[in-house]
Amino acid sequence: MLTTVGRERQQQLSMMLSDYGRGRLLAYADSFRELSRSYRGEPGKGHCQGASRQQILEEHRLWENRQVICDNLEEMSQIMARLAAEVFRLTPLPQREERLVVRALKQEGITVLDLFYIDQPDREEEQTDKFCQEEEVCPKGQSCMGATLGLHMHTQRMLGHSTQEVADMLSVLLGRRLVVSVTSPPQIEDREGTYLFVEEPRFVVLSGSARAVKENETVSGDNYSIIQSDRGWTTVLLSDGMGSGEQANADSSQVLDMMEKMLEAGFETDMAVSLVNSALLAAADSEGRRNMSTLDICSLNLYQGMCVFRKVGAAASFLKSNSYVEQICLPGLPLGILTAGEEEETQGTMHRSVSRELIDNDYVIMISDGVLDALRESGYENAMIQYLEGMREQHPEEMARNLLQFVLRCSQGRILDDMTVLVLGVFDSHR
Repeated sequence: MLTTVGRERQQQLSMMLSDYGRGRLLAYADSFRELSRSYRGEPGKGHCQGASRQQILEEHRLWENRQVICDNLEEMSQIMARLAAEVFRLTPLPQREERLVVRALKQEGITVLDLFYIDQPDREEEQTDKFCQEEEVCPKGQSCMGATLGLHMHTQRMLGHSTQEVADMLSVLLGRRLVVSVTSPPQIEDREGTYLFVEEPRFVVLSGSARAVKENETVSGDNYSIIQSDRGWTTVLLSDGMGSGEQANADSSQVLDMMEKMLEAGFETDMAVSLVNSALLAAADSEGRRNMSTLDICSLNLYQGMCVFRKVGAAASFLKSNSYVEQICLPGLPLGILTAGEEEETQGTMHRSVSRELIDNDYVIMISDGVLDALRESGYENAMIQYLEGMREQHPEEMARNLLQFVLRCSQGRILDDMTVLVLGVFDSHR
């Protein structure tokens, strides 16, 4: 264990290194910003009299590519500036709690070398704070989740210990319901390592899905992914590739793969969407074909009980609370169409979002375009709302299957486009 003097020295050194790192990041951010400005330019300035239509098109295409590079550099500059502004604080445990934890874990064959609380920024913090102010979800001046508890330790047993067992012990010792962070391994090993434990979220999410592949196709062009963060966020992504079959499947898979990597790396959701859009614009093939997939995003904060919807050309979603059903729509075009400049001209539809508070036994229903198209004869979204209003609360998997069966009945069994139904059930674990 560190002595008081040792802790103070460690904190001073961490602060020095942190300030040095922030300075480097800000310098890099300025460099990328200057590079971005150097790529800026107006289209058509290089046109000379008598230029052919093909020359004009090629020059315009070159200008578009320059703007994509410029947008990417600007995004990188913003990312670095944002990282430089983040502050991580390490706070030692009170001595009584520290001795209690160290002694109890030692009896189980676990040696604790250091333990501390970590106050760290939330990548969705701005959206969370805005929601709290508007909806008055959190009491004024109180955090929506407690600090993360970090333990630097190792075990003396060959078979190791389960981190969940340690989380249960810590919950009893500290009087707080703690669970293992998703970033920590499931087992404590005999070599030293740092393991993180967070307060158990108030809400849990259960998911269910049902899918149907377009007639005469072997694979669906729809794909989805569920990502969990160590800050209590569960993010659900649903992408619908343009068209159907293998190419549509590859396009939507590419979008989800890029989004997953960026979100897991800690990128803000809106920034990740912008970077994916820029990447798709830059990746157009020689014939001008682009990946123009839709992207439907639902981010759920399990500590507060709230969700944020974002849609990039995606179909409507639905929020069911008892017998009341709300339709969530946001206008916009799919990815791979608008550059950053064009997006600004259209008033930033790509980055619009809608926030809603969640309570126990609420359900979020996300669907692909093929589902609504199949309800054409029954009234599109209105038919979905009426069916959901009469549906009794069930397990999300069962709800998804029943919803898809309802849609297939409405379309008389025809599957003219890929269909995907995702149902997220939100439940209060404190009840």
